[in-house]
Amino acid sequence: MKKITVPLMFAFCVLSAACGNETTTSEGTTGTEATQETATGQSGVQDDASQKNVVQIAVGSKDHTTLVAAVKAAELVDVLSNTGPFTVFAPTNAAFDLLPAGTVDGLLKPEKKEDLADILQYHVSVGVYKEEQLQDGQSLGQVNGSNITISKKDGKTIINGNATIVASIPASNGIIHVIDGVLLPPKK
Repeated sequence: MKKITVPLMFAFCVLSAACGNETTTSEGTTGTEATQETATGQSGVQDDASQKNVVQIAVGSKDHTTLVAAVKAAELVDVLSNTGPFTVFAPTNAAFDLLPAGTVDGLLKPEKKEDLADILQYHVSVGVYKEEQLQDGQSLGQVNGSNITISKKDGKTIINGNATIVASIPASNGIIHVIDGVLLPPKK
């Protein structure tokens, strides 16, 4: 009889303690439910000690506010905050300004979320490709399933013949290559 009583007492104590940690809010939800409602994805992790990830670097850049707005609108913040590794070809605000008038505003509309995500995913490779590793004529598969082509001219690295890498920034989950043009995926 004692052998059964000890495990039952232990289970009762554990269940009592677990239930005792639950609180009820004024809205009638339990503390457990309230925590689940306010939980965020990987982008919500607070870490002030580690190297910043690709999203945190972009958020901190005054030259990438359009890109950050697009990543948020396409709901890709959590994906790009994960461990990766990612190579992100990040167009500057000036690069977005070169697009036809109204293009960016149109893509930021909720009904264009899928098109926007496709364009943004065309700017991301899985893996870390440092600029010195990129070779003339090389083709890289992008997250959206299409490829980009690398060319080298006068010591510069050019993507798809129209976007030049102007800077490279290492991140905790990959690398960002700042580019002066927006990459548009081929029609499917």
